Amino acid sequence: MARKPGAGSSSGKLWPWLTLALLLILIDQFTKVLVVGYYQLGDSTRVTSFFNLVRVHNSGAAFSFLAGATGWQRWLFTGIGLAAAGLIVWMLKSHPGQKLFAFAMACILGGAIGNVIDRVLYGHVVDFLQFHWSWLTPVFAGGYFPAFNIADSAITVGATCLILDELWRVRRTR
Repeated sequence: MARKPGAGSSSGKLWPWLTLALLLILIDQFTKVLVVGYYQLGDSTRVTSFFNLVRVHNSGAAFSFLAGATGWQRWLFTGIGLAAAGLIVWMLKSHPGQKLFAFAMACILGGAIGNVIDRVLYGHVVDFLQFHWSWLTPVFAGGYFPAFNIADSAITVGATCLILDELWRVRRTR
């Protein structure tokens, strides 16, 4: 049977983005395994005058949103993460050739799944990157930005790229 021209081309373009997401998941999980293996909860190592490696558990979402809830939030955030992952894969399938958009979606996908894995395995997300500057003191106690991880970083990079992609798209249509 003859293959239609272009058939399968969107799935062929999808694999690099799924590979990027998988790479981010692997890096995220590897770093978390190291932190869990070498640090007890609350341990901290000063690396520079503004950066520490720590072990913190976040049972909530961004900035510990709902961290004090009774445990139901674990499954809520797991469900949201899985639903987001499904939507992102669908969006990647629909627009694999839009490079900045697809890069952004792959970063968000990798980060979301990385944190979902934590929630399923541990019941919380393992955070370990902690930055602190005195100029943050008016916003964050002692100038310490909340600890985060590679997955959170990937989501942030992805969200930033998504905003840039939209701004550039709007600019091109004018």
